[in-house]
Amino acid sequence: MSRSATEICNLLYRYAEAIDDGRLEDAAALFRHARIEAGAGGPLDADGLLALWRRILVIHPCGTPRTRHLITNPILDIDEEAGTAEARSCYTVLQATDALPLQIIASGRYLDRFERIDGSWQFVERDYRHLDFRGDLSQHLQAGNRCKAAPAA
Repeated sequence: MSRSATEICNLLYRYAEAIDDGRLEDAAALFRHARIEAGAGGPLDADGLLALWRRILVIHPCGTPRTRHLITNPILDIDEEAGTAEARSCYTVLQATDALPLQIIASGRYLDRFERIDGSWQFVERDYRHLDFRGDLSQHLQAGNRCKAAPAA
């Protein structure tokens, strides 16, 4: 795998790690150069995405959403000369809480674009609108935010 491919995949994985650790600010910071499509209401920037997560995600007493995001099957198209890249990947979100045994609660696809900015790869676009399968989101999303349009984060 090329260095660029590794760096881009690491961005995907850092996002998942930060969300699972309840470090929403760190996750949002990865999108500081990005436009995010999250459904109704038009595109968001990193601050808008952080506000959305704070509004819809259930953070449990341990300080985390009690999830594990698995990012798999990244398909990368990298243009080294232009400093741009696109990625299509799958995500599967598992969750276990005091009220919910370990299970898959969501699965879908991320469509991302990246650019090399100041020498490092950065997210410049993410499309969250591809939630393909929903499980029991009652312990992950606030009541009223469990519709198909809400990203599983």
